[in-house]
Amino acid sequence: MTEETNKNGPDAAAAAAEAQATDTAQSTEAPATEASSDPIETLKAENAELKDRFLRLAAEMDNLRRRTERDVKDAKSYSVAGFARDMLAVSDNLRRALEAIPAEARAAADQGLSALIEGVEMTERSMLSALERHGVKKIEAEGEKFDPNFHQAMFEVPNPNVPNNTVVQVVQAGFTIGERVLRPAMVGVAKGGPKEAPANAEASSQQG
Repeated sequence: MTEETNKNGPDAAAAAAEAQATDTAQSTEAPATEASSDPIETLKAENAELKDRFLRLAAEMDNLRRRTERDVKDAKSYSVAGFARDMLAVSDNLRRALEAIPAEARAAADQGLSALIEGVEMTERSMLSALERHGVKKIEAEGEKFDPNFHQAMFEVPNPNVPNNTVVQVVQAGFTIGERVLRPAMVGVAKGGPKEAPANAEASSQQG
C-alpha cells in the first residue's frame, strides 16, 4: 500500500498543482474580462446600430412611397392615352368636314345648314374640352421655333421674313398628355429667313 502511494504520489501532486493554478488563473482573468466589457458602452453601440437600421429602413420606405405615388399618377395620367388618340382621330375628321365647306356656302347657308355646321363645331369643341379635362392639351406650334420633340416637319416654306426653322403652318394639331407627347404637331417650317440671334449677342446690343 505504501509502495503504491509512493509510485502515484508525484503524479497526483503535479496534477493537483496544475488544477489549482488553472483555477487561480481563471479567477484572476474573470474580473479583467468583466471590467473590459462595459455594459453602458455595449448599450450605446447597440443603440447606434439600431438607429442606423431604422434610418435606412425609413429611407427605403420613403423611396417606396414616392415610387408608388409616381406609378399611380402615371397610370392615372396615361391609362387613357390610347382612347384619347382614337378620339383625336374623330376630332380630325370633324375639323376636315368643317374645312371642306367653302366660304361661299357658309355665307349662303340656309338655317338648316347653319345649324348643322354649328352643331359640328360644338361637337368638336366639346370633345377637345373633355380630353383636356383628362390631361390632353393642344401643342401651340405656329410661330414657335421648330422642336423635334413636339413637331414633325412635313415641308419647308421659303419665307425670308421670319427666322429660319420657325413653324409657319400647322397641317395637323399636336397634343400632349401629362408630360408626354401624345401626337406631334405636323408642321411646315420656314426656310431661308434670318438666323435667330444668339441671346448673348442680343443682350450686348441692348446694353450698347
